[in-house]
Amino acid sequence: MTVNQTMKLFTVEEANASLPLVRAITLDLAELSTRVFHRQRHFDSVSAGRELSAEDGLYSEELIHERSELERQKDRLNELIDELRDLGAEPKTGPSGAIDLVDFPSQRDERMVYLCWKLGEDYVEHWHELDTGFSGRQSLIDAAETPVADTPS
Repeated sequence: MTVNQTMKLFTVEEANASLPLVRAITLDLAELSTRVFHRQRHFDSVSAGRELSAEDGLYSEELIHERSELERQKDRLNELIDELRDLGAEPKTGPSGAIDLVDFPSQRDERMVYLCWKLGEDYVEHWHELDTGFSGRQSLIDAAETPVADTPS
C-alpha cells in the first residue's frame, strides 16, 4: 500500500482520541452486522427456489417485506461503514463474524501498518502489517522500543 495524499495516518494518540466516536459506531455496526448476517441466512433458506410476487399470496408478501427490511438494514450497515471510513478508519470483520474490528492506517519504521482496535478493548494497543490482519496483531507495549511514529495527517 502506498501513502495516498488524502489518507489520514493516525498516531496511537490520535487513534485513542477517536475511540469514543469509533466505539459508538462500531457497537452499532457489530450488532447490526450480526442481525443482517442471520436475517440473510434465514431469508435465503425460506425463499430458496421461490419466485417472489405479491400475487402469490400472503407468504410471498411476507417474503417481499422481509427482503425489503433486509435491504434497509444493509443500507444502514453501509452508512455505518461509511461513517468510520469518513473518520479515516477501516472497519473489519472480526473472528466472531461481526464487524467489530477497526484498523487505523499508520506508519512504522517508514512502512504502512495498521493500528488495530477490537470492540471491547479500552485502548488501541495493537498493530499489524497490512497483509496479516487480526491474526498478526502485535502489542504496541511489547514494541515500545520502536514506537509507531507520530505522523502528521
